[in-house]
Amino acid sequence: MDAVIQMLDKTNSNKVSARDYSPLVLAYIGDGIYEVFIRDYIIKKGNAPVNKLHKAVRDFVRAQAQATVYHAIFDSLTEEEVGVLKRGRNAKSVSVPKNADVMTYRLATGVEALIGYLYLDEKLDRIAELMNIGMENIEQNNIK
Repeated sequence: MDAVIQMLDKTNSNKVSARDYSPLVLAYIGDGIYEVFIRDYIIKKGNAPVNKLHKAVRDFVRAQAQATVYHAIFDSLTEEEVGVLKRGRNAKSVSVPKNADVMTYRLATGVEALIGYLYLDEKLDRIAELMNIGMENIEQNNIK
């Protein structure tokens, strides 16, 4: 995972502060980083047919699973991180959730915004720490 993020980091030398982005832009990049983390997490569990891998990843990237991550990591966050999480959660999106209620979708957006913020702020170890807390919680409670 670190190698992938380091590669991504080298593709853009124009550094912009993570604070300068809207919560929905943070969620946009966070969505991609979150999915890469999940794919890495799933394939490290063992080789499998691509269809099976896709189904496993899909379960973890659903809004319901991300809402679980929201609750699992909340108490581990700094004040700054809570602020970003809440900004993402409260952002008004024009899209309508397809497979989740509005509150679940907003919680998921908060998690994605936080991941995007941490990525742009180059806090990759923190992303891994929080994602590991979230994944452990999802698997312990069999939430997918």
